[in-house]
Amino acid sequence: MKYRETRITHNRKLNKERELRDLVSVGPAMERDLRTLGVRNTAQLAKCRPEALYEKLNRLRGKRQDPCCLDVFTAAIAQAKNPALAKEKCVWWYWSRVRKARSKG
Repeated sequence: MKYRETRITHNRKLNKERELRDLVSVGPAMERDLRTLGVRNTAQLAKCRPEALYEKLNRLRGKRQDPCCLDVFTAAIAQAKNPALAKEKCVWWYWSRVRKARSKG
C-alpha cells in the first residue's frame, strides 16, 4: 500500500507541473530555443533573466534576434514565476509595449 500512496502523490505533483509549451506565447519554435538554451522546464525558467536568455540566443545564432523573442522570454518567465499571472500579462505583446515604453523614457 505504501508504494501505491507514493505513486499517487508523485503523479499529483507531476500533474501540477506545467510544461514549457503550457505557457502562453511558447510555441514549438520558442520551446526549441529554450531547450537549446538549456531550459528544460518551468522551474528552471523561473530562475532565468529574459535579457540573459536573449543575449545568449543572439550569441548562439550569430546574429541579433528579433526583440520580440525577448518579449516572449519575459512573458514566459513571468508565467513560470506566477502561475496566477493576469491573462493580459501572459501574452508577449504586453511585454513588447512595456519594453518600448521603457526605451522611450
